[in-house]
Parts: sequence; C-alpha cells; structure tokens
Amino acid sequence: MRPGPVAVKLKGHYSSREVAAETGLTARQLQWWDERGIFAPSVPTHKTPAGGYTERRYTPIELIELKVLADLRRRGLSVARIRTLLAALRSRFKVRLFDAVEDGGPVALFIDGLDIYARTTAGEYYNLLENPRQPLLVLDQEPKLRRLTARDQSARPKRARPAAGRAAGRTAPRA
Repeated sequence: MRPGPVAVKLKGHYSSREVAAETGLTARQLQWWDERGIFAPSVPTHKTPAGGYTERRYTPIELIELKVLADLRRRGLSVARIRTLLAALRSRFKVRLFDAVEDGGPVALFIDGLDIYARTTAGEYYNLLENPRQPLLVLDQEPKLRRLTARDQSARPKRARPAAGRAAGRTAPRA
C-alpha cells in the first residue's frame, strides 16, 4: 500500500536567525541592510510593551531573494552593486528579485562572474550593473552566462581539517 501525500506546512515568516542559518548571512548584516534601505523585511523590528524589541521577520519570497543576494556577496559583489541590481529590477523591469530568479517571470537573470544580465521574454539582454536601459547586441548564439538562481546555503562550508600527522602534533621530517 502506498503512503498518501505528505503535507508540508510552509511558514508565513522566518526570523532573522532562521534566515541567517539558511543564507549564511549574519543577523548583523540583515540589520545593516534593513537600516540602510538595501533590503527590508516584511515585518520590521518594533518596540514591545515590555520595553524590548521584536525580531525582524521575513517572508518565504524574501528568504529566496536573500539566498540569491548572499550568493552574490560570496562571489564578491559589493553592497553598492547589490543596491544597483535591486534598483534596476524595480525601475527598469518593474519586478522584484524573486520574479527574475524563478521561472516564468518577465526577465531572467544571468551572471558571467563580473556582471549580471537580464534577458527579457523577447530575448533582449541588458547589463543591470552598467546600463540597464540599453539593450546589448548579442552576437553569439549562446553567451557564456550562467542562470542566477536561489541556491540552498543552509550548510555552511566546513573548515579544512589538518592532516592526520599534524593533528597529533607531529610534523614531517625536514629534508
């Protein structure tokens, strides 16, 4: 007998700690991005009647967007360029980051290691970090770009473990 479908309950909101665990960003980075208007949570922190403060809360869509932004930060994209990317998506294409990284949106994002490009459903390419209003002339049939997606970063990279001989305090003999 086959088991029935498993019901998965999606959370409505994620705490800063949960987002940090899923993305690899720190709670302090999330706070800093919120304070500077780079990326604000749907439920901001606020003062409680007891005099404390609540934790920022993020929606599942914001979690996906933060996974993408965390990946871009690990690749070396500066906070200023992240701000430029988000502004270009809003002003030029009238979409949020989520709409550009998930299938079915009006634009798809691609990366070549240095820049981020948007491809419209009509096949036009735009460099979002340099000039998001100017379409690019693409001569190659398949540009060497990789699709930008939300990758799971919940497991932080492990540190390299020392070699067995060095772990026990032994060193290799000198020549």
